[in-house]
Amino acid sequence: MTDMDRRSILQLTSAAAIAGGLVVGAGGAAQAARKAAGQIVLSGRRTGSNIPDVLTVGVPYFIRYDLSDAQGRSVGTENAHCLPVAVGLDGSFVIATLVLSLDDGMITAATAFQRPLPAVTEPPVDARQWSHVFAITGGTGAYVGAAGSITIEHPASDEDVLTIDLTEPTP
Repeated sequence: MTDMDRRSILQLTSAAAIAGGLVVGAGGAAQAARKAAGQIVLSGRRTGSNIPDVLTVGVPYFIRYDLSDAQGRSVGTENAHCLPVAVGLDGSFVIATLVLSLDDGMITAATAFQRPLPAVTEPPVDARQWSHVFAITGGTGAYVGAAGSITIEHPASDEDVLTIDLTEPTP
């Protein structure tokens, strides 16, 4: 076998290996997006926040929850950064970003919502239950290409329930 024949065989073998890797890589990305489609329900318990006693326009706050699945297993954290843009006696209008750091990847989301609590954020009795919806803006790991929404219900001041509705991303 001549050097030219060896080079030709190596080039063809290399090209085949690269093409095979691209096909597997593309399939892996598609599989990750398919894996993410569906509904996930998680429960959260607040583990940190700096919510002020009275919301003020332009003063941000954060909230952190530890998340668990239906079996009570720890699956990650929920971290929100919130910014009140209007505050009144009947509630406040807040813009927020959300990062779910889960065992198999991250999901990011954003929203703007009317928080139906009075300007005093943590009433000692009769806190109203409320919910709001985030638009999923992306993800990593098993959630690459994630799209859909996250509905967060607040049954108590230190608890929340997340319903994550993941849809197939549009090409």
